[in-house]
Amino acid sequence: MTTENLLLLADAYKYSHHKLYVPGTQYIYSYLESRGGKFDETVFYGLQYFLKQYLAGEVFTKEKLDEAEVLLTEVFGRTDVFDRSRFEYIIDKHGGKLPIRIKAVPEGTVVPVRNVLMTIENTDPECFWLTNFLETLLMQVWYPCTVASVSREIKKIVKKYYEETASGDAFAGIDFVLNDFGFRGASSVESAGIGGSAHLVSFAGSDTIPGSVFAKRYYQATTAPGLSIPATEHSVVTLLGEAGELEIFKHILDTYPTGTIACVSDSYNIFRACEEYWGTELKEQILKRDGTLVIRPDSGDPVQTLLKIFDILMNKFGFTTNEKGFKVLPPQVRVIQGDGISYSSIPGIFEALKQAGISAENLVLGMGGALLQRVNRDTQEFALKCAYAVVNGEPVNVQKMPVELDASGNLRTSFKKSKAGKLKLVRDNNTFKTVATSEAGDDLLQTVFENGEVVRQYTFDEVRHTAAL
Repeated sequence: MTTENLLLLADAYKYSHHKLYVPGTQYIYSYLESRGGKFDETVFYGLQYFLKQYLAGEVFTKEKLDEAEVLLTEVFGRTDVFDRSRFEYIIDKHGGKLPIRIKAVPEGTVVPVRNVLMTIENTDPECFWLTNFLETLLMQVWYPCTVASVSREIKKIVKKYYEETASGDAFAGIDFVLNDFGFRGASSVESAGIGGSAHLVSFAGSDTIPGSVFAKRYYQATTAPGLSIPATEHSVVTLLGEAGELEIFKHILDTYPTGTIACVSDSYNIFRACEEYWGTELKEQILKRDGTLVIRPDSGDPVQTLLKIFDILMNKFGFTTNEKGFKVLPPQVRVIQGDGISYSSIPGIFEALKQAGISAENLVLGMGGALLQRVNRDTQEFALKCAYAVVNGEPVNVQKMPVELDASGNLRTSFKKSKAGKLKLVRDNNTFKTVATSEAGDDLLQTVFENGEVVRQYTFDEVRHTAAL
């Protein structure tokens, strides 16, 4: 259970809703969906973290209530908005545990957009206001879902170019093609952990340690799922100035005579570094190593820079031609591109290599801000909306159906139209479909949280297996 005060983890206006719902309201039932966005499908991942960290166990106490009352009186400047008795009821009746039921699709499931991913409802009619009070916090599941979706979509691109250009043996390393360099660009340590673990659903390469910490802490990963290698940065390589760059390079090779090591090589002149230093002065030492040197450019246009680098390296180190007819450097030499990498730039890079006859297996990627930070709730258009209620004992299907103007000024229904009624997710002709709970089909939504307890958990291995391409 978190030390955060859940009583203060909601949008301020929600504290007025206990009065604003019509008298007689007993149950509120809401659902989460990705309404569309950049990708046609979404990886569902990250809810378990929020359940364990914020919702499980005794989350409301008298001490937290006292703190909330002071702050919220200051926030509103009046005493008729925050109602202490609503929370005292939960403390007295439920021991401070949340009388809430949450159902969700199994974590790692890849669901087409515009389908239900999660539902939430109160289990005590006195706590009808609690369902959407939790929206603010639970909506943040958009972030790990979106990062996991971005990584998986990139893996589709990588897999495509591997299938077209890489040798069969190279596929064993496909999980290390995209490496997470995003820790320093994340908005917080928590974001790095949540987003970093989401990346690891599809890939294994990462320098974001909190991603592995989160996977072990919240998803029972038995070993760190994010793996890394020794690597330099510019502060290491530039220590002896331009004249000492070759000496630094040799020191790096001497320090790690075996295994994989990466070295940033653009401190001064990346092309000279590849041709004169790596490809000439240190060539024999590199080829005799039991391991791989990964050369890293870090500036310039990625496509043009990589094409020239590969031309130099293949001239210096030679190459073989794989069974698909594409050039492959000796196993002791590879390249990593970590500058300018994003979902939109990756296809152009691999296509340029393909057109030049270079196998995708020669290159790995590092992705920073574009992986963990260049996403938002609208990337996949996440929304949590009320779909059903019970008022004075009567069931009510609830729906919003806004209209908007098209380019010609004509009215049309907005894509923000919500679903109505109690919902379930079923399989239909090898895909997913959201239907009313009264319709045929087994519900794929599983109860994961009920009355303060996490009742269904997923391991990180299970998540990876479910999301696998």
